[in-house]
Amino acid sequence: MRGLMQDWPLLCHRIIGHAALFHGTQEVVTRSVEGPIHRTNYAEIHARALKVSQGLQRDGIKLGDRVATIAWNTWRHLEAWYGIMGIGAICHTVNPRLFPEQIAWIINHAQDRVVMVDTTFVPVLEKIADKLPSVDRFIVLTDRAHMPETTLKNAVAYEDWIAQADGDFAWQNFDENTAAAMCYTSGTTGDPKGVLYSHRSNVLHSFMANTKDALGTSAADTMLPVVPLFHANSWGIAFSAPTMGTKLVMPGPKLDGASVYELLDTEKVTFTAGVPTVWLMLLNHMAANNLKLPHLKMVVCGGSAMPRSMIKSFVDMGVQVRHAWGMTEMSPLGTLATLKPPFSNLQGDDRLDVLQTQGYPPYGVQMKITDDAGKELPWDGKTFGRLKVSGPAVAKAYFRVDANILDEDGYFDTGDVATIDPHGYMRITDRSKDVIKSGGEWISSIDLENLAVGHPAVAEAAVIGIHHPKWDERPLLIVQLKQGQNASREDILKFMDGKIAKWWMPDDVAFVDGIPHTATGKILKTALRDQFKAYSFPNAAA
Repeated sequence: MRGLMQDWPLLCHRIIGHAALFHGTQEVVTRSVEGPIHRTNYAEIHARALKVSQGLQRDGIKLGDRVATIAWNTWRHLEAWYGIMGIGAICHTVNPRLFPEQIAWIINHAQDRVVMVDTTFVPVLEKIADKLPSVDRFIVLTDRAHMPETTLKNAVAYEDWIAQADGDFAWQNFDENTAAAMCYTSGTTGDPKGVLYSHRSNVLHSFMANTKDALGTSAADTMLPVVPLFHANSWGIAFSAPTMGTKLVMPGPKLDGASVYELLDTEKVTFTAGVPTVWLMLLNHMAANNLKLPHLKMVVCGGSAMPRSMIKSFVDMGVQVRHAWGMTEMSPLGTLATLKPPFSNLQGDDRLDVLQTQGYPPYGVQMKITDDAGKELPWDGKTFGRLKVSGPAVAKAYFRVDANILDEDGYFDTGDVATIDPHGYMRITDRSKDVIKSGGEWISSIDLENLAVGHPAVAEAAVIGIHHPKWDERPLLIVQLKQGQNASREDILKFMDGKIAKWWMPDDVAFVDGIPHTATGKILKTALRDQFKAYSFPNAAA
């Protein structure tokens, strides 16, 4: 027997329709690419998104076609998203921080027909445009006054383009499992891989994100998503915030500490989300200028591990910190470190111990840890294992890749090594390819990095495994010092001594001027391994 409920498909464009109807006057504020602050609202975003749909349909875009966006977080980018998805086309967000050759490879693999691009990235596309045979036209996300001279095929200013549409257009229903959006992984090993989200998965993910122990914003809140729309759908915020009628503040291209602070302060932002590098710049700017943020309630941090010292800085300001973990393949939220009983009343270091974990999953994500043979391991908070996940917003395959990515129980191997404690709190100890295997035991490079960054002179730290004749591998700590600061090898090792097991202590410290990062801001350890491939530990003996 089937239930007697309405057949009401979960479609992304219904989100902005709801926001326009019930929260139409709620602001969407943007620091525009052109410079000035721009103000609009959900009703206007909805009306202009309908014009985007109309324009795309006029240009021959149909159900299943891919439309790329290469753009910052702005109101125009948000309009484009919903306009693309509203006709059943696929919004393909391309990371502009990739190398031009990678951008060309991704656009060609996705077979994008239209590219919508901010003026910032027009020169990048001009260099590779002759290598993009599937692209019919380029729409530059600006007005006529700021439209650059360009050689891009059939290029048009966005404002001129949508002005040709009257907005008399209606989005239609289609199957909720229809593809809605696409994001490619950063491709640190091998070619990037396309993750193809459905309307259903995006809507369900927004419900997960809106729970109180996840992002949990309301119509009374203001959210500043520093995390870009091209980073796994800005962690779903472009969907979750409109469902709740949350005011959005879009930072555009300026993500430095002073610019982010200005928006947080002037727009009285209550919730914000981004990666640790952005929060480091913000905290440095605030400390240097003796600034405060009295309206800020919550900072969500993901992308890479948040150092304990950074968590403490926000906690000391009276701001809640929510450490998050996820993946492009998970839409992307996986876990959030919310303090649940019996931890909610903890203070001091005990509280930080829990906040520093990656947390536990919202309903909709299942997880387990296994050994290399696939055997499930205990949730004791100590045993390391391969972290695997399943759920309605987790990928089951990659776009145009003929390979099974799930285990026999339908779980996706994240590539992370983790522990899970009896309360369900998960802690990432490494990427499976980065974990250091010393004398048959595992050492967490992430734990060592987080500890080293706590030293007051250290700006950033990375740990890689170096061959050792007796122990197979031993950790090498690579350190970038803060500008104007000094510290010796002995200073840093003394700072770490006693805080970790003796056999975890790095065998040496190497100082560098800069640590390389991927396009998504993560430490690029492949480059570090190449840089230190000839290194050997002093006095290493079998």
